[in-house]
Amino acid sequence: RDKNNCGIVTQKASLLHFPNFFTPNGDGYNDHWQIILSRTDPTLEIYIYDRYGKLMIALKPNSLGWDGTYNGKQMPSTDYWFRVVRPSVGEIYKGHFSLKR
Repeated sequence: RDKNNCGIVTQKASLLHFPNFFTPNGDGYNDHWQIILSRTDPTLEIYIYDRYGKLMIALKPNSLGWDGTYNGKQMPSTDYWFRVVRPSVGEIYKGHFSLKR
């Protein structure tokens, strides 16, 4: 409802939750980065990039997530960027997170 009481508009809201950091050190806590509840939307396309725009990994929504490696090598502690394509609602989300070692 707007401030002039002209009517009501209903719009579906899509929320995307993700961890701000992860620590792939093998202790069982925050060892992988993944969109929270990504399994609820199997159409998600999740891409992770380094600071130079190089694609690190394309994740499946039902996967465990990214373990902080690229071609078997541990990536350094820094910020990484992601892009999530959500075909079910026709939206693209972008953001970043930190890998801490």
